[in-house]
Amino acid sequence: MSTRSATDLQGFRTRLLDNAVTVGALLLWALVLAWSSTRWVGRTQYAILFLGGILIVYLLNEAVESMAAEDYVDLLLLVACGVVMVLATVYIFTNFEDMYIQRQGWALEHEYHLAWMVVAGILYLTWRSYGKVFLALVGGAMLYALYGFMVPGIFSHAGIGTNYMLQMLITDLAGFYGSLTGLTAAWIAPFLLYAGLLFAYGAFDLILRLAIVSAKYIESGVAQTAVLSSAIIGSINGSYAANAGMTGSFTIPTMIDSGLRPRTAAAIEGTASTSGQVLPPVMGASAFVMASFLQTEYINIIIAGLLPAAILVLSIIVAVHYTSIKEVSSQEMHFEDFFDEELTRADKIVEGTRFGVPFVVLIVTLGVYQWTVPTAALWTVAVMVTLGITTPVLQSVYATATGKRPSHVELGESWESGVRSTFRPVRRHAVVDTLIGEIGNTIGGFRRGAVILAPIAIILAAVNGVVDLLMTTGVPSKIALMLMDISGGVLLIAAILGMGVCIVMGIGMPTVAAYVITSTLVAQAFVTDFGVPEVAAHYMVFYAAVMAGVTPPVAIAVVVASGIAESNFWETCATAITIAAPLFVLPLSFIYHPEIVSTSIGTDSLISAGIILLGAFTIIYGLNYPFEFKRKYRIPVRFVLFWLGAFVMVYPGWTAQLAGAAIFALVFFTEKVVTKGWRSPVRTGTN
Repeated sequence: MSTRSATDLQGFRTRLLDNAVTVGALLLWALVLAWSSTRWVGRTQYAILFLGGILIVYLLNEAVESMAAEDYVDLLLLVACGVVMVLATVYIFTNFEDMYIQRQGWALEHEYHLAWMVVAGILYLTWRSYGKVFLALVGGAMLYALYGFMVPGIFSHAGIGTNYMLQMLITDLAGFYGSLTGLTAAWIAPFLLYAGLLFAYGAFDLILRLAIVSAKYIESGVAQTAVLSSAIIGSINGSYAANAGMTGSFTIPTMIDSGLRPRTAAAIEGTASTSGQVLPPVMGASAFVMASFLQTEYINIIIAGLLPAAILVLSIIVAVHYTSIKEVSSQEMHFEDFFDEELTRADKIVEGTRFGVPFVVLIVTLGVYQWTVPTAALWTVAVMVTLGITTPVLQSVYATATGKRPSHVELGESWESGVRSTFRPVRRHAVVDTLIGEIGNTIGGFRRGAVILAPIAIILAAVNGVVDLLMTTGVPSKIALMLMDISGGVLLIAAILGMGVCIVMGIGMPTVAAYVITSTLVAQAFVTDFGVPEVAAHYMVFYAAVMAGVTPPVAIAVVVASGIAESNFWETCATAITIAAPLFVLPLSFIYHPEIVSTSIGTDSLISAGIILLGAFTIIYGLNYPFEFKRKYRIPVRFVLFWLGAFVMVYPGWTAQLAGAAIFALVFFTEKVVTKGWRSPVRTGTN
């Protein structure tokens, strides 16, 4: 065979696999939407089909890259995993009643063999998706469950048998097929389909347009563009590392071009990507898991997260402003650098309606009508698809009738990664072209949603197995005893130690996986042993786990951002920590001021949140404000202001907190007067 023929054959195979990914994604979403509307089987049985389906989509998507790279060993491993998952899904689904109801606690010999193959496949996919760190966590949990008798000290246990471990992980339909997989299938999946459609229809391009507009009116507008876009996108995609790579690819070069040092640009992007994980209504998919763990309505979790998210985002905005004005030289951001043309006012209204109405449907169905999450998500997706297709078509009809060219065509370009040129318009007729293009966008959105969802489904399935093993071996209660013993029963010391555990456990993990692990290991200790309200304890470990994104020596979000900026990692980490400093104190505020994470916001919640925000501003001002007096004075002032701000954020008493805030106000205004005096003509002349 000639070289050209071989290349053509290789390209055909790659395209065939690529189309298989799209078809697989469409079939998966057909399953998800059908179950959301009919509940035709129970959640556990549905989760079996869902996990098998999403893993097949993931394997096909990975196989496209392997085929393109001509890595046939990797392709063979993917095929082997695919065969195992298909066999396991078909067998378990068809024998569901026998395995789940009649034979709980034991399995047939061939089922144990099948379970081993599924475990091996999940371990391989875990390594492939998240690397050695998470593989070590899953594999380590399995080894600890089997050989815990070899561990010295408080964490020693008798060990469990191999068959019992396989029952826990596979054959009893717990573990990898357990509650978190069911939650992913029922709650998280429809929301990530919504996210995929937002990408496909161009919602995030619209966000970028709004961010660019802000640069015209705010001195630090270029840097704030990164904060806005990264925070919003980060809330949906559930991974600060992926978010830093996605938005950082255009925000970091733009910030550097405006005069920011590479380390500063990377630090801002890393911090914004990390902080975005805590933003309602998705919170990196953790909101759904938290609602399930706390057995409360999803809307209650969103309400509880509003004030903390506002405190964090506002403080980071101020920190980014102070940091960037020291360096930035140009605030010019031009639409032509990103888009072919600006939107007219009418286009802005249309696009705002196109994306705003589905979001309103989501909020109303969840918050007002109290529908279930799958039902609310189903209606949101339906409205999004309807408006996503019909709005541009109606614009084209209007443009054809009036002779004007619509500008919406430039918005929806993100679908191209999932749907190839097969779906591109060929300029037969403007309305027909638009319809074909938006159908292509929709298909691409379905595909993108599945691709985003797949790693989350894998990680939650693996984490579910880890959690079950750790619960069986009594690790949470042992950590609680350890915290009580080391802290001597002092809540502040225990909280600081607990935060340290959360940061360590959050290293290298996506947000939702970090939350699941830390809430299992740490949160309950504060509830049972220290009397901390459940919501406050869970938010504390959630925020602490998110801190891993900017905490050295790993700091995954900073690693990605500094790689794009080609900056020194340690210098970038130092800058990121000064920007995100309130994040390291805010979890303690939840412990001593649980009213700010209450499921009902009242006067006390607002007052406490306002005072804590002043404390956060104190920290930000102390660490980031470009003081103009000598270095020997700056260092002690920054040190004192940091601890003053931490005191205001944490101390459990409004009087003392307000006194601390008053001291900050005195320092703030005194600095303005002193600086003005140093800049006076008399002072300048004497120098």
